[in-house]
Amino acid sequence: MVRTLPAAGTPGRRRHYGPVTSPFSRLGAKKRAQGLPPDRLPPGQYIPRSWPVLHYGRVPDFDEARWQLEVFGETADGQRQRWDWASFGRLPRTEVTADFHCVTKFTLLDNTWAGVAGATVLELVPPAESVRHVMVWAEYGYSANMTLEDFRRALLATHRNGEPLSPEHGFPVRLVVPHLYAWKGPKWVRSVEYLDADRRGFWEERGYHNRADPWREQRYSYQEGPGEGPEL
Repeated sequence: MVRTLPAAGTPGRRRHYGPVTSPFSRLGAKKRAQGLPPDRLPPGQYIPRSWPVLHYGRVPDFDEARWQLEVFGETADGQRQRWDWASFGRLPRTEVTADFHCVTKFTLLDNTWAGVAGATVLELVPPAESVRHVMVWAEYGYSANMTLEDFRRALLATHRNGEPLSPEHGFPVRLVVPHLYAWKGPKWVRSVEYLDADRRGFWEERGYHNRADPWREQRYSYQEGPGEGPEL
């Protein structure tokens, strides 16, 4: 389900130094899955008690006065586009209800995400005709690659279930790509790079699958078939 929303508000500066936590156990997972259609959960997934906090590195500080989101690379006009926090908050907003599949095997059902659609970014900053791939960059140089069409279906999310994202879960902006494993949706997004050739991102360079389809359990690079990874 997708619908248009009003512009986001503008929170003030936040500082947070949260620990990385491990996933909750599967205790009660079978009971939570009772009544679900057999095709609702991707293979190997379970429903956790709540949303685990998982990420690489510490939670970054947010400074509203200095924050920017940039689109660069192979743009149609060769120019970069930057939005500060206030102007990003004025972009057209979208709400998407979708499941969230982590490669560590938990799935959160029926999340209501709100933010700026990837399709909106592509409309506002058109890519060159040669562009077929995107690299999304986050704090500390973290990155995730995907096809242009995957990014079109993604959301630069600021809210989940009507509440702003917490710092541990990606405030102020995280990418959500509902049809792929969640590592393709970095927390603390800072830029989007248009590419005319595929290139592996942070986890893809460390042995994770280039495509990351949870319904095909595309977890690791050794599972990749012809055409599923960048050309060498």
